[in-house]
Order: sequence, then structure tokens, then C-alpha cells
Amino acid sequence: MSTAVAEKLRIPRRAAAVGLLPALLAVVILSGGNKRVEVTAVGVALGSALLLRRSALVGWPRLIAALILIILFIPIRRYALPGGLPFQLEPYRIFVGVLVVGWAASLLADPQAHIRRTGFEGPLLLIVGSAFASVVANPHRVASSSTEVNKALMFLLSFVLVLYLLRSTIRRLDNIDFLTRTLVGGGAVVSFFAVVEARTGFNVFNHLTKVMPFLRDTGDVGGYRRLGTDKSRVFASAQHPIALSAALVVLLPLALYLARRYGQRRWYACALAYALAVASTISRTGIMMILVVGIVFLCLRPRETRRFWPALLLAPVAIHFVLPGTLGAIKQSFLPAGGLVAEQHASANTSGSGRLADLKPALAKWKEQPALGQGYGTQVVNLNAAGIDANIFDDQWLGTLLATGLAGFCGWLWLFVRSIRRFGREARRDSSERGWLLAAITAGVASFAIGMLTFDAFAFIQVTFLLFILLAIGSSLLAEQTIPSARDGERLP
Repeated sequence: MSTAVAEKLRIPRRAAAVGLLPALLAVVILSGGNKRVEVTAVGVALGSALLLRRSALVGWPRLIAALILIILFIPIRRYALPGGLPFQLEPYRIFVGVLVVGWAASLLADPQAHIRRTGFEGPLLLIVGSAFASVVANPHRVASSSTEVNKALMFLLSFVLVLYLLRSTIRRLDNIDFLTRTLVGGGAVVSFFAVVEARTGFNVFNHLTKVMPFLRDTGDVGGYRRLGTDKSRVFASAQHPIALSAALVVLLPLALYLARRYGQRRWYACALAYALAVASTISRTGIMMILVVGIVFLCLRPRETRRFWPALLLAPVAIHFVLPGTLGAIKQSFLPAGGLVAEQHASANTSGSGRLADLKPALAKWKEQPALGQGYGTQVVNLNAAGIDANIFDDQWLGTLLATGLAGFCGWLWLFVRSIRRFGREARRDSSERGWLLAAITAGVASFAIGMLTFDAFAFIQVTFLLFILLAIGSSLLAEQTIPSARDGERLP
């Protein structure tokens, strides 16, 4: 098979039917006679079958790029397709399902298709295993919040499936470059509209039904303000301003990589748009994550990074003129009345408690079941009436320790330490463009890991998907030991 068609999605008609018909039947049965759900399911199945059969036109890189754009542009939990199922028929869920079914069919039908190792099997097994074990170990708590637990487990499995799907299907450096440009370009569009939202108060992502009438609006959101300031905080296509800032910072190193690689003004403009959008969220988490990105680049590319110091002066100037008052709001967020430490100790044992106030009561609960925690997905807000005293933990590491105990905590720590060490070590050794991309991925993954200290990262699907996409791209890059140009169409082993 030639490399020109090696990445195509080649699925025989019989294999596609075997994969799609059971899924269609299950949706129809679960619909309970709801005609709108049945019509939607049939439409999705027919569209999926057509998509899977058009192998001459559609390849895995384009399909995955489409998934990336859906995740970036269609706000999660804000829009869904019509239906009456126990869960929302959100576009990203349907598309992930279609891709996984197509991938499974290709594994059955194509002898050259294989599930490829990521190099993170140990930590992933511990993460998933501890999540399910924590559920089994806490039947009472799970019974009181079974819907949320099931959702949390499905999200976790979908992240892992997307990781393996990308690792197994994206095996050429030019396709990795294509997906990198898709990530950065899509994030730049989100950043641009975030800046527009900051200037005008209009969030274009709240009005997608005007151009996508098949979507159902599940309810507008907004009105975020930083306490102690008079500035509104933007959230664009994310679920929260903090989540938006985290997602953009995770992608920012990729924008810097493309700007250095191609030397084109558009990629520098993208990087500037990211900086402006992160500032518009007035998020301390975003600022902290940017500092982590800078530290990682200084460690892996010290000489080249120091040459970019003028950008440290340009960014604040641009923020001052494009987003007046934002720098002052950021300063106030770091220096609130009474001090930052006092603020973070406030409102203990409430859903709006400070991060430091959460620490002592959460550790006390964790000691009750230190090995497996209190149950993955059972820390749900507003379930006190059901006998569960849950509050928001703006510290994902603390929330993970409480939910899945030491087992889950160590699994995630192992995943981050292993990925950062492997990507960073190879980035330091390889001075080519591949090494630069690995350095950018290392910076993005490290910033996410540190950002987890100050927000409940896994509650926000968009940014968590981006993390696993970066892990998949980095894993594919590590599989290539030579340094070919992406234009050569080299396949990864």
C-alpha cells in the first residue's frame, strides 16, 4: 500500500454495518418510542455509514481534525442534538462514537490496522482501574449519584479511547503537522472571539443555533466576574473562564512552535491572540500556567527562549491597548483586599470555598478511605439532600485524591511525570523541528499538570480532551527515531 493512501479509513461495507447497526439498535431501544430520538439516530447512522464508506475522500487526519474543531467550536454542555435519552446527544459525543466504531471496524477488517502502544499503559491502567475500583468500594455513595458516576466513567474512557485512536491512526509526520496547525488555528479563532467578547460583551458561541439550526440550546451561560473587580470574564466556547484560559495555554506552546518553524506572521499573530485571550479571562490559573510554559522552554531550549524576551514587553503593551483595564483587574486578582492567602482560606465547607480552605476537610475525608477514596464521580455539587456533602474542589489533585485515593492520585502523577520526562528528554536530545514540537508538547502537558492545583480540570471536557490529544501526538513522535522532514510523508513505525 502506498504512503499516499496509507492513512485512509478503509472499511468494507460489511464491517461498517456490523459496527453501526448494533449502536443504532441500542439508541432506538433506549429512546422509549421518542420519534425525534429515533430520527436523529437514523440520521447519524446513515451519515456515519456514508462517512465510513467514502474512503477515497476522507482519511483519519481529516476526521480527527473535524473532531478537534467540534471540541473547540461547539461549547460542551451548552448545545445538543434533539433527543430524550438519559444523556445529552452532544455533537462531540456522537462524533467520538462514530470514530471509535469506524476504528473498531477497521481493526476487524484491515490486517494492517493495529492498536499501537502509547508508552503510558502502566499509568493508564492504574488510572482507569482505580476509578472503577473506587466505584465498587463505595456502593452507597455510588447509588446516590449513579448518573453522575456513569457520566464520569464514560468521559474517562472516551479520553483514553481518543488517545489510542490517534496513536494508532496518525503515523506520518506530515499528518502530525496538519493536526498541530488545526489545533493552533482553531484555538486562534476561539481566542479572537474571546477578545471580541471582552470588548463587546457578545459571545458568538452562545448563538450557534443561527448557523447550526439542528443544535438545541441547553441554556445560555455567562455573567462571570472576578470578585473585587468590575471586569467581566470571558469564556467563549469553554465552560468557564478558567477552563478557557487553561485550554488556550495548553495550545500556546504549539503556536510558538509553528511561529518558529515557519517564520510566518500569521503564527505570530495566533500566539499574540492567545496571550490576549488568556488575559481577558482574568484567570490566575492561566497566568500561572503561562509561567510554567516559559520555565519548560527555558529548560529545554534556553538559548532560543532568551531571544524571545522582547515579547514579554510587547504582550502587556498589546493587552493594555486592546483590553483596557484588564491588567489592573489581573493585578487585583493577585492582590485582593485582605490578601490572597486570606481569600483562599475563606468560606470553608461550602461550594464556593477557597482552595486552602478545602485542604484540611478534604484530607480528613480522604483518611476515611485512603487507598481507593470515596468513589470516582461521587463528588457532585448540590447532592446534600441525598446525604452527600460535596463541594467544588478548585484543586484537581486534591479532588482526585479524595475520589480515587492514593491509587488514582499516583496513577495521574505517574502519567504526568512519565510523559514530561519522556517528551522532555527526547526534546533536549533532538534539535530538529521534531524536537521543538516535543518541547512544545512538554510545555503544554506540564502547564496542565500544574494548573490542576488551582482548578477542577477534569470537570471541563474541552481542555481535558486537548491534554489527551497532546499525549497522543507526543507518543507518535516518540515512535519516530529518525529526523525526517514532514514534507517527506514519512510514516511512523
